[in-house]
Amino acid sequence: MEIVHIDAADDARLDDYRSLTDTALRMRVEPAGGLYIAESATVVERAIAAGHRPRSAMVQQRRLEAVAAMLQTVDVPVYVVPDAVAEAVTGYDVHRGALAAMHRPVLPGVRETVAGGRLVVILEGIGDHANIGAAFRAAAGLGADAVLVAPHCADPLYRRSVRVSMGTVFQVPWTRIDDWDGAMADLHSEGFSLAALALDDRAVTLDAYVAQRPDRVALLLGSEGEGLSPTALASADHTVTIPMSGGVDSLNVASAAAVALWALSR
Repeated sequence: MEIVHIDAADDARLDDYRSLTDTALRMRVEPAGGLYIAESATVVERAIAAGHRPRSAMVQQRRLEAVAAMLQTVDVPVYVVPDAVAEAVTGYDVHRGALAAMHRPVLPGVRETVAGGRLVVILEGIGDHANIGAAFRAAAGLGADAVLVAPHCADPLYRRSVRVSMGTVFQVPWTRIDDWDGAMADLHSEGFSLAALALDDRAVTLDAYVAQRPDRVALLLGSEGEGLSPTALASADHTVTIPMSGGVDSLNVASAAAVALWALSR
């Protein structure tokens, strides 16, 4: 570990941390360079514990001791910057005081990710990082064995996703789906029944589905606005709905995931 003090916001060594605001990153599925940013000493520690490898860290003086303690056996530079420099580089107030640029781990295949599991969550088209993080937290807390993230979903390793998930993105096995049809075929071959959570006149209620629950279930959850795509709905073996009242037709996707996972994991 090399401690380097930097006082200029335009120093090229800080480029990994430049323009990290939600506005700047909202349209990126994953940051360039095979990296993601871990924010706060706690998240950095959990990422390292999960086997993720840092490339560098940028810390404010008040967090140096805590971050240095966890990075002392890792050969990476630790850039110590004034508060004003941290804010100028990232574009926001880095009140948690510590960031680390982490190398992205190589993601496993679908079969490897779901091996041995009975309850899997598939997220499709979800663009909000907070909803991704909340869905992972529900998956971890309510018994899901794995999460599959379809193309065009927001990044589970984006700093806001990680923060909302309470670090469970490092706990729940997950991978990205590159080939939708191939992934669905893999799930079927592994004995999973695909259950789409959607508003549909032909849908069965969640309690009715749970009463005849297949042994292995993959729960499909769609975007905040339009829900699941026609492709995802066509892939499903069953369409399931959560009965609502009070003139409300549906829940937020993360809340719906929590309700369905609770029912299916009993």
